[in-house]
Amino acid sequence: MTHGYTHAKDEHLRRLRRIEGQVRGLQRMVEEDKYCIDILTQVSAATRALQSFSLALLEEHLAGCVVDAAQRGGPDADAKVREASEAIARLVRS
Repeated sequence: MTHGYTHAKDEHLRRLRRIEGQVRGLQRMVEEDKYCIDILTQVSAATRALQSFSLALLEEHLAGCVVDAAQRGGPDADAKVREASEAIARLVRS
């Protein structure tokens, strides 16, 4: 099965590795007893990076999986739209 993000998989993996590096950097900052505000600044940067990644993934899901299901119609289309709406709601709450 091909997913909406498959064409950009390598880029997504690079972004996730950068985020992973940011989180490891946060661990290091705590281990080294860095100043709280400096750590919070880095937490904010990692959070923004994850939000940006999730929005890109959501956009690809809508443009691929949801559009394909909508074109086919039927219960699968309704399910994909509902699933996307729930995912958007989770992102908004986070």
